[in-house]
Amino acid sequence: MASTALRRLKWEKFRFLNNLSKRKNNCNQNHTRTICQRKTNQYICHSQLVCCRTFHSSPVCHELVQFKLADIGEGIREVQLKEWFVKVGDHVSQFDSICEVQSDKATVTITSRYKGIISKLYYDVEDIALVSKPLVDIETDADSPGTTQSSPSSSEVSSSSSDDEHSMQRIRGRKVLATPAVRRLAMENKIKLSDVEATGKDGRILKDDILKYMEDPSYEAFKEPHKHVKHDCSHLIVTVEPSKPAPVVSTTPIQPQITLPVGKDYTEKIKGMRKAMVKTMTEANNIPTFGYDDEFDMSALVELRSKVKAITDEKGVKFSYMPIIMKAVSMALTEFPMLNASVDKSCENITYKAVHNIGIAMDTQDGLIVPNVKNVQSLSIFELAAELNRLQSLGLAGKLGTSDLSGGTFSLSNIGAIGGTYARPVILPPEVSIGALGKIQALPRYDNDGNIVKKNIMCVSWSADHRVIEGAYMARFSNLLKSFLENPGLIMLYLR
Repeated sequence: MASTALRRLKWEKFRFLNNLSKRKNNCNQNHTRTICQRKTNQYICHSQLVCCRTFHSSPVCHELVQFKLADIGEGIREVQLKEWFVKVGDHVSQFDSICEVQSDKATVTITSRYKGIISKLYYDVEDIALVSKPLVDIETDADSPGTTQSSPSSSEVSSSSSDDEHSMQRIRGRKVLATPAVRRLAMENKIKLSDVEATGKDGRILKDDILKYMEDPSYEAFKEPHKHVKHDCSHLIVTVEPSKPAPVVSTTPIQPQITLPVGKDYTEKIKGMRKAMVKTMTEANNIPTFGYDDEFDMSALVELRSKVKAITDEKGVKFSYMPIIMKAVSMALTEFPMLNASVDKSCENITYKAVHNIGIAMDTQDGLIVPNVKNVQSLSIFELAAELNRLQSLGLAGKLGTSDLSGGTFSLSNIGAIGGTYARPVILPPEVSIGALGKIQALPRYDNDGNIVKKNIMCVSWSADHRVIEGAYMARFSNLLKSFLENPGLIMLYLR
């Protein structure tokens, strides 16, 4: 009976090895692999009992880790994925850039915490990624920090959707460099970025490159829907000559001209910066607002700027009127602190701000953004000019950080930069006031002697929260600011 039991044991051993081999062959390469190591088999036969020490297994060094999107602050719960810097199969190290995401307040680059190989991407470009949810799967190396700890529990995920044609295009093995706005323009016009010649720094594709490509005769994306139909209108022209009888006008009804559609309707989801604007403007609509308009004579300031512009140009700083205006606004806010305050949602408390963080509204391809210059009361006019240049450069590139877009106490909108004169600016909660600056234009005005003279006039429009700000208070603030800008020498008296 012992020999029969031994043969049975060998047969069971053979079946076990055979099944183990099949399971190893069918194992998915993205899951944890197991190597089975055979130990010394000991067979002990005693009476009709057979004891056997079989096989043991131990995990390999690789571990699959779900890298989750961390909380990026400011109460943000979801972001839009703008660009992947990696693909499945790429090897990443600690602090390598994985992707770029955009919230309703800023654009953030996500870096890796692990060293290993990317095995799965959970989102496509333009998808909405949720905070604390898996972003990528990383098959970590043996020496990767943090892999000795238990990894987060895996969860079933939906199958990845088809690759977006514009999400990750490459030219000669490298990624296409382009801002989200440029990618959107290319996608709307069905243009492959790989076909566009880049003229920007480090091979970056600019908006002008897309427009230049669309002007090329070989571009046929939208030529079919734009067929132009020529209509012979010669029968509508009537020539009247005094010496000849008037021609007979045909009574046949004229067929109306049919204008062909220039494109197709399309719908897109409101997201990113525009989603933040929807939320802010909806909240601002609940504020009872009044307006106040005035004219400032900027002739003295125009002359002052022409004298100092050459000095700032030598230092590589673009100098406009805005730094001087911001400094003058800060001085006026010191005398009228209620305009540099904020109220809670129930309007039961008003907080007077100790610092002057003046926001400047910027019109970008991603929507309206209002970054602010911190501590204007402590900066020189030259320092204000340099900080404005920095914010404008980051704003155009879509790289403004959360700190640049939060903490504002007072806002200005330079509508004059796009040719505007008057506006009715909308207050940005929880602030209580905002101003719009029109373009400076040469206009005739009377001087003190009644003579008509040329003046450089700028129209200013103010909006304020009428729950806490009175019209007379705003008027006195505007008059003080007007005296500063019409007599720049007075600014010296208030500098600290």
